Amino acid sequence: MNPQFDFLQHQTRRHFLRRAGQLSLGAIALDALLGAGAQAASSEPNPLAARPSQYSAKVKRVIYLHMSGGPPHLDIFDHKPELVKHSGQDVPDQFLKGKTFAFTSGTPKLMGSPRTFTQHGPGGIWMSDAVPNFHSVADEMCVIKSMYTDQFNHAPAELLLFTGSPRQGRPSMGSWVTYGLGSENENLPGFVVLISSGVQPSGGQSCWGTGFIPSVYQGVQCRSKGDPVLYVNDPPGMDRALRRKTLDAIRDLNEEQARELGHPETATRIAQYELAFRMQTSVPEVMDIGRESKAVLEDYGAVPGDSSFANNCLLSRRLLEQGVRFVQLFDWGWDFHGTNPVEDIRDGLSAKMKRTDKPIAALIRDLRQRGLLEDTLIVWGGEFGRTPFREGRTASGSVMGRDHFPDAFSMFLAGGGVKHGLSYGETDELGFSVVQDKVHVHDLQATILHLLGLDHEKLTYRFQGRDYRLTDVHGKVVSDLLA
Repeated sequence: MNPQFDFLQHQTRRHFLRRAGQLSLGAIALDALLGAGAQAASSEPNPLAARPSQYSAKVKRVIYLHMSGGPPHLDIFDHKPELVKHSGQDVPDQFLKGKTFAFTSGTPKLMGSPRTFTQHGPGGIWMSDAVPNFHSVADEMCVIKSMYTDQFNHAPAELLLFTGSPRQGRPSMGSWVTYGLGSENENLPGFVVLISSGVQPSGGQSCWGTGFIPSVYQGVQCRSKGDPVLYVNDPPGMDRALRRKTLDAIRDLNEEQARELGHPETATRIAQYELAFRMQTSVPEVMDIGRESKAVLEDYGAVPGDSSFANNCLLSRRLLEQGVRFVQLFDWGWDFHGTNPVEDIRDGLSAKMKRTDKPIAALIRDLRQRGLLEDTLIVWGGEFGRTPFREGRTASGSVMGRDHFPDAFSMFLAGGGVKHGLSYGETDELGFSVVQDKVHVHDLQATILHLLGLDHEKLTYRFQGRDYRLTDVHGKVVSDLLA
């Protein structure tokens, strides 16, 4: 990179004005020498090359399963007999004072879960009948029942979860990981995104974007149906040899510009063109789940050629096997307000879980069988939870739904580096607040980075005069979760 450009990129207006009077012949001479050095620089190295972690890592890769909309944790993991006992009663004033909810005002009614809860695994993890397939892998799960966040609307909450800020413009978690560790496969992206249920998350592409760090580290969205990656194929009338010749010419021009200007996005363009060329042969093969055995397809509930969460779970395992560092699955449709039967915490939740808990359990078993689970981290959860009371707009209807709730919700981890069969943290008897072992989303981010061998306080990128990090100025590693 050109030192002049690097210097200027990281200066604020205050720095510029303070230094404006320091121009001199000596400074001009030094500037010329630095420029000459940049002119003589060789081609930029591959920015996605694998890099060592900052210290010994417990895991090499991550599969993040995001249930976009906020799963009703009180009907899945957080068993509340007292809430059931008082169901239908007015919410006590102390739980509402000073609180704002997305679609509920006045005094709502408490709503105990209609689900049946039982304990599973060596740690006795409470799970409802909505997740029967989770019961079989309880021994691998680390359920966190004490999560909380600062945001109660979808987009800001998802941005906070994935970028560390409720506003757009920050790098995503997967981008930070790829920036810190690179990729173990030169023919595939280090960070892949898969979307099911036909809708992108409310936070949009910022959930896998790079913000102000070079865009070569952003997530690449792949599809389980149709062309795996849009626009990666050769244009009509261009064969692979002609494509290679064209890319060589473009690379030479970009390298000349990189030597002259030193802009990091020029190196990004070179790397992305080359990666796209290699992906033309590698991606179709790894995305072809038809190569899997009938038994594996049945275990996941995957159907070749289909577009589903089950297919994406199987694809995530295939991507990990090929060295992809971070795979992020988004499944839309978890906003259980109760505005229609699909959002009912009874039949609606059962139907939604039927399409998701089976492939997730299959993924855990599959990774374990292949020896990949011990150094892979699986994360499951939403951007927030759901209220212990009925949602205001639907309170008088026959469909049972809950409002957004940031103060307490549940997630689970599985795989390498975390304790197995653990239920961590507690909420109060009605589920309104965390009373033991609180875990903020920044703490979750710090813990995920720690398991990958990255210090969340030292993985930084300088932009506009300050060092930024995923956890902003917050977060601590939750050591009680670590094996």
